[in-house]
Amino acid sequence: MESLKEFINLNPGPVALKIVVGVGIGMLIGMERKWSHQEAGIRTFSIIALLGVLSSIIGLEIVIVSMLGVFLLITGINVRSLRVNNTLEIATSAALIVDYLLGVLVGFGHIFTPVAGAIAMTMLLAWKIELNRFAGGLKPSEIRSAIILGLIGFVIYPLMPNRYIDPWNLINPSDAWLSVIAISGIGFLNYVFLRIFSTDGLYWGAIFGGLVNSTATVAEISGRAQTRALTSKITVLCLLTNIAMFARNLILVGIFCPAALPASLLPLIAMSLVSGLCIWMDVRNDSNEVIKVEEVDTPHLDTPISVPKVLTFGLLFVLIQIGGTLLTRGFGSYGMLATGVFGGLISSASTTAAAATMASHAQITASVAGSVAILSSLASAVISLPIIWKTVKDRKIVQKFTLELVAIVIAGTTVVWIDRVFELTERFLR
Repeated sequence: MESLKEFINLNPGPVALKIVVGVGIGMLIGMERKWSHQEAGIRTFSIIALLGVLSSIIGLEIVIVSMLGVFLLITGINVRSLRVNNTLEIATSAALIVDYLLGVLVGFGHIFTPVAGAIAMTMLLAWKIELNRFAGGLKPSEIRSAIILGLIGFVIYPLMPNRYIDPWNLINPSDAWLSVIAISGIGFLNYVFLRIFSTDGLYWGAIFGGLVNSTATVAEISGRAQTRALTSKITVLCLLTNIAMFARNLILVGIFCPAALPASLLPLIAMSLVSGLCIWMDVRNDSNEVIKVEEVDTPHLDTPISVPKVLTFGLLFVLIQIGGTLLTRGFGSYGMLATGVFGGLISSASTTAAAATMASHAQITASVAGSVAILSSLASAVISLPIIWKTVKDRKIVQKFTLELVAIVIAGTTVVWIDRVFELTERFLR
């Protein structure tokens, strides 16, 4: 009785908002089910979500009783489906249960969690074909990669000491392992996207591949374009790959040292403008040649996570951090900038993460860390030149790509030099 009295005396404003949010969640999920030609559609899911909202407003006892009612409804839907189609409505049944729980959360006053949950579930339901294709094509090495990612992120990382373990303050195991998680996680996520959207051709392959491993992607797409007589597209594909690599390194800067973002953004804008101009000119000159998506495969890259690669990421991070720290102590910020150039030739991701981590510990300034990210990215882009020189037989294409890359390098280094001389980022941060 007390629960009923409280229910009667509730303020109508918050209750109305909960009802609107709950029904909206149900309609969102129900529309996807209707588009999938399922019997339980917009009305059913909206009513179930509304039931969850009202039940939680009344009291916990009603929540439990209503849940039993939802189970009975799901049982009836599956019995009918067995009689008519001889199949079980597993996805719809699970969606109804989650839909009810999301309504309950709304009734308890939550907004972000149920809305985010509804969006996530709708995406999972809508991407049925893509996810099935991806899961069906998984290799044992890819499954092991996902397991390794979870192992290094949730098992090993909490055990790492978050302090310098040497008397010279050079090695922090927690920082090194966090860089491994960030680089591996970004690479694996984009590897998944590359697998899911593999039918979108070389252009998307260049972008997603650049986020995974720019050097390997350039080698892969240049070889494929050469064998398929699409050499005129190589410059565009390589530029897209490098732009994606720039974006990945910028993300790493944001993760490890957000204060270094201003120093990275200025050169990135300059390089992006030059790259975009080069792409526009190449596309305009080759507008008569059209690539059909179904005729071109995306690059096939190895999974970015394995025990050797994880150990390599960590070792590179430690070596670059040690080298950068010693050079910085001996030659100031210019020593760290030199580390960015040489480290970028090996791994721009590890170099960027190391510099940003050092900035987060005040070993170098944020502006220097941003400049290192740009220089290491440029060094990584320059590595593509020998690959193109070796793979592509058309001299005009090689010369054009060389000139375009030189223009990008000049734009990036010029902005970095201006930033260092006039201390633009330092003044901005102050």
